[in-house]
Amino acid sequence: MNALEDMQLFATTVEAGSFTAAAERLGLSKQFVSRRLAALEARLGVRLLNRTTRRLSVTELGREYHARACTILDAVAETEDMIGSGSRQPRGTLRLAAPMSFGTLHLSPLLPRFLARYPDLRLEIDLNDRTVDLIGEGYDMAIRIGALPDSALVARRLAGMRLVTCCSPGYLHGRGAPPEPEALSAHDCLPYGHTRATEWLYRRAGERIAVPVNGRLRVNNGELARDAALAGLGLTQLPTFIVGAALARGELVTVLDDFAPNPGGIFAVYPQHRQAFLAIRALADFLKEAFGEETDWA
Repeated sequence: MNALEDMQLFATTVEAGSFTAAAERLGLSKQFVSRRLAALEARLGVRLLNRTTRRLSVTELGREYHARACTILDAVAETEDMIGSGSRQPRGTLRLAAPMSFGTLHLSPLLPRFLARYPDLRLEIDLNDRTVDLIGEGYDMAIRIGALPDSALVARRLAGMRLVTCCSPGYLHGRGAPPEPEALSAHDCLPYGHTRATEWLYRRAGERIAVPVNGRLRVNNGELARDAALAGLGLTQLPTFIVGAALARGELVTVLDDFAPNPGGIFAVYPQHRQAFLAIRALADFLKEAFGEETDWA
């Protein structure tokens, strides 16, 4: 193997998390992968991986080597994409992670158009509401919604997003509208989240308010929360890309509009060393064009 092949082998092992998983991805034996990486460490004179019987971890020098190796591999891949096609058209496979509801409601109708525009590109889509580890799990790009934590990832804003508190007209007629966020304690709420302690965010006079909510039904999927609200089971707080159509039809109505939290965004995020990938740029450009900053998600 040459140095470039060793870099690919090492990068795949780090992203797969084990020799076994890396071997499966590459179509090689576990023993071959282990021997090659041991030879790479011997040639460099440093330890890149810590091996135990239970897990594989990356050393500090290993993380530095991984970042630099990925930069080189991505540059090679982009060069081959450009030269191999005779133009700057994306090729290969792009792995994308996205939230479940956003993916089914808004990515699904767009994907056939995107693939028709770029016939040499393949997509692998993973819809999951958890926050994936892009580098560790081998994703090229993810769609993330709301405020983004500080990280080394590149973030590109694709569209705006608003959170609204809403319910069915029937629920509103029977229970009335809460006059302020603290009044939610007297209402049936439909928490949406992965933990038992759920807070809904609001703003009053520029100050952030976090209000604990609870109810008889808790879900980790926005469409289920929307459907429960449509059925009159209570109030829910969801992004407009989930409830926009129901609001437009009058099937849901908003409350606490004067206390609505600041608008957020929908972002494409990807590792810095993959910023130049033609496929990533092509998909981010396509989605930004398709959504538009002013979309009402109806």
